[in-house]
Amino acid sequence: MIKQTISTIALASILMMSTANATSDYGTVNGVAISEADVQMTMGPSGMKFANLDKEMKKRVIDMVVDRTLLTQAAEKSDITKSPEYAAQIEALKKGLLLDVWMKKMMSDIEKDLTKEKLEAFFKKNEAQYATPKQLKARHILIKSDEKDSDTAKAEAKAKAEALVKELDGAKDKKVKFVELAKTKSEGPSGPQGGDLGWFALERMVPEFSAAADKLVKGAYTKAPVKTQFGYHIIMLDDKKEAGKKEFKDVEAQIKAQLGQEEFTKQVQAMTKELRKTAKIELK
Repeated sequence: MIKQTISTIALASILMMSTANATSDYGTVNGVAISEADVQMTMGPSGMKFANLDKEMKKRVIDMVVDRTLLTQAAEKSDITKSPEYAAQIEALKKGLLLDVWMKKMMSDIEKDLTKEKLEAFFKKNEAQYATPKQLKARHILIKSDEKDSDTAKAEAKAKAEALVKELDGAKDKKVKFVELAKTKSEGPSGPQGGDLGWFALERMVPEFSAAADKLVKGAYTKAPVKTQFGYHIIMLDDKKEAGKKEFKDVEAQIKAQLGQEEFTKQVQAMTKELRKTAKIELK
């Protein structure tokens, strides 16, 4: 419910901003200027800017605006404004806009109260959550071996992995050979991607795998297959990022949005609870 309200507020803000910039050089329809709001409404919430469209697309948008304007003018000349349906929708829109503007002001007041000092204090108190863990970028070749396998099957899997290590040892370009072997020999899901696992924090992988990968230097690979619950791995380290922490300036906007949303939700829930105490609510 809260997220829907925020979305409605954002939409109302866009419409109000568009209305504020009503004058334009788009032309006129029966003497009425085509406004920026008309163009934005026709384009919808796509995020695209009219100025960035090519010539043909701009013409299509303006043609749509002209058609919409002509239809609107025709509707204005009719007696539709006197109909109960029109009046009911106008009232519904007014109520929705009333709530949107009121809640938008509430959010604005909350954000004004979130001074830089308050945000910095929150950051210092919760610095740990803005720490960045050590990350590795690695690839692997997996030869599957399950604990339920026979001793013979386990030995064969290990021997197969050891043979692949020897192939790597004899290759001139280790990286190219590793990718080739991963694509053709690996029994893991990353095989078709050359064994690429992307960036990962150490805790994401099983301990044996992470420990072995962390000991490698960039470009090196494990000289002996690494045994895990999934089988035997040959691991190559592509890159490494040491642990660190984000600076306040990098997360200030994030903290402000987080605290603002939390306080907004808190105030809305408290207000709703109080209003329910005195409201006469009859549900069917």
